[in-house]
Amino acid sequence: MTTADLAAPRSPQRPSRNKGLNLEKWGWLYMRVSGVLLIVLIFGHLFVNLMLPEGGVHAIDFAFVAGKFASPFWQWWDVLMLWLAFIHGANGMRTIVNDYVQGKTVRTALVWVIGVVAALMIVLGTLVVFTFDPCAGVFGAFENPDSVLYEVCRAAAE
Repeated sequence: MTTADLAAPRSPQRPSRNKGLNLEKWGWLYMRVSGVLLIVLIFGHLFVNLMLPEGGVHAIDFAFVAGKFASPFWQWWDVLMLWLAFIHGANGMRTIVNDYVQGKTVRTALVWVIGVVAALMIVLGTLVVFTFDPCAGVFGAFENPDSVLYEVCRAAAE
C-alpha cells in the first residue's frame, strides 16, 4: 500500500461517522457535571452537620436526623446527593467493566447487575428519605419519657 492509496483526511471516500446518540459522550459529560455538583452537595452536607453550632459530631443523633428530614429542603438535598452519587458511581463502574472485562456476555451481565443494583439502591434510599417517620420507634418497649422526641411525638399523637 502506498501513500497514494490512503484517503486524505475529511475526504468523501471515508465512511461517515454514526450520527446517532453518543451515550459514551453523555456519560463522560455526566461524570464531570455530577462530580462538581456532588462536591457542592457533600461539602454543604458536611458543613451543616459538623460545623454549625447546633451540629457537630456529638449533636448528631436520631433526633437531629429526624429534624433534618422534617424539612423538604433537606429531604431533596439528600435525595439529590443520593441520586447523583449512585448514578456517578454506577457509571464509573460501567466504564471500568467495559475497559477491563474481555468477554461480551460477562461484560453485558456485569453492566446489567451494576444498573439494577444502582436503581434498587436509589429507589430504597428515596423511600427511606421521603417516608421517614421520626415517631415510629418512640413509643413501646424503649420509650423514654425524658426525651424531647418523646414529647414532640406524644403531642403530635394527641
